[in-house]
Amino acid sequence: MKKTLLACALLTSLVGTSAQAATVVGFKIGGDYWKADTNGTFAEKGQPQQEFNYNSSSQGSIWVAVEHPIPLIPNVKIRQNSLDADGKMSGADFNYNGHNFKGDVNSTSDLSNTDFVLYYEILDNDIVALDLGAAYKKMDGKFRVADAGHPETKDLDSGIVMGYVDAQVGIPGLGLYGFADIMMGVDESSVYDYSLGLGWNFDGTALDYRIRAGYRDFKFDVNGFDGVTADMQFKGYFAGVELVF
Repeated sequence: MKKTLLACALLTSLVGTSAQAATVVGFKIGGDYWKADTNGTFAEKGQPQQEFNYNSSSQGSIWVAVEHPIPLIPNVKIRQNSLDADGKMSGADFNYNGHNFKGDVNSTSDLSNTDFVLYYEILDNDIVALDLGAAYKKMDGKFRVADAGHPETKDLDSGIVMGYVDAQVGIPGLGLYGFADIMMGVDESSVYDYSLGLGWNFDGTALDYRIRAGYRDFKFDVNGFDGVTADMQFKGYFAGVELVF
């Protein structure tokens, strides 16, 4: 009888502990510093695309993710990406937004955007983790061209539906892992945003934190997106940190 009561008490304790763990909501907050090379062309829709000389520039991303144990309801991640670069052209002769630009011309390619991601954890263990879902990349930038005293700007404020994959492969006991974060355009199939790299996970008392570094490539190849045709690319190495609550 005592053994039965002990077994029941132990089972009740385990069930209670599992139920408590199953109701835990997790949060991830992180940021990356990205040194990106920029190249590409853009133009008003229907006009020949123009190529500017861009300098390498510092870019950045910050994000927050909420993960929960509720079945069928996806987890949520929101990531803000700041992407802009200044370019120059000599001997220009082209039309943009109704103005004819000639001579020395400056440009700003601002492809800043916000990713709204819904995803499911397909696998989640010390060796392999896999998230699958969908994303909406909301553009919030502009293409600006200016000569002496005359700027013309076309704003970007539409969005792109994208598929989302986040995969990690870890080495148990070392905290070292490799990762791939991939977004591929659905309605704009030539747009992608991916990062590959290595990370180190450190277990803390109140929270865990991760240090990560790798290579990121954002390609924005569109035809008639908000009245603009473009083939722009930001790519380079990044480093960042993520806090896991």
